[in-house]
Amino acid sequence: MKPIDNRDSFTMADDYWSQTRQPLVCLVFLLPLLAAYEFGVLVFSDSTSDGVRNGADVWLRGGLHELGFAQPFVLPLVIIGGLLAWHFAGKYSWRISFDTLPGMLAESILFAFVLAGIAQVGENVFQTLQIPRTLAISETRTAVALTFIGAGIYEEALFRLCLLPGCIGLFRLSQLSPRWSTTLAVLATSLAFALAHHVGQPAGTFQLFPFAFRTLAGVVFALLFLYRGFGITVGCHAGYDLLVGVVMR
Repeated sequence: MKPIDNRDSFTMADDYWSQTRQPLVCLVFLLPLLAAYEFGVLVFSDSTSDGVRNGADVWLRGGLHELGFAQPFVLPLVIIGGLLAWHFAGKYSWRISFDTLPGMLAESILFAFVLAGIAQVGENVFQTLQIPRTLAISETRTAVALTFIGAGIYEEALFRLCLLPGCIGLFRLSQLSPRWSTTLAVLATSLAFALAHHVGQPAGTFQLFPFAFRTLAGVVFALLFLYRGFGITVGCHAGYDLLVGVVMR
């Protein structure tokens, strides 16, 4: 199935399914999460900020630092500016129906529960096969929650908002069809997403179940990004992490 092109329906500004995929609506939906995460990191800056920031956040800030932008507010501004530029370049309507936002939240929660169910089934299978898995969280609940919110925002910004379209473009340059380009890009970025969680310590120890599930989760997030938009993808990612890592911990 070919992903829906947002621009095909931008004239239907009041249609829920169209609006949820528009960058400006995604930005409005994500601003509370982004503000909560960045404010929380500032609150924890005296003691546990390094532990609060997730890997994608650190990598993106490191890249900006190498370019001479070391200020902490630069990365959030890049995310905001990128979504606004995407919205402008796509010639989307600047009219927003705020009734769309509760629906996006409901979709995010629904997909988070579905992913949690898949994770539980997968864990039961791996335990039946006696394949070990690990999950160790030692920080406070607040710090963990902030880390998960940051993961939802910045991991999706890195792997889906940046890498996925870039990979699709590279495969298209290889004269592959749009369908094969999208399929291979989804698989490649999902594997990269899973591998990234094993970079550094203590996450560096390879475990089969976390790697397999994160690859599957990467595929789910990529499909959500292509079909339901960036906002719901971030909401699902953060919602799943909070559900499994905090609520059900």
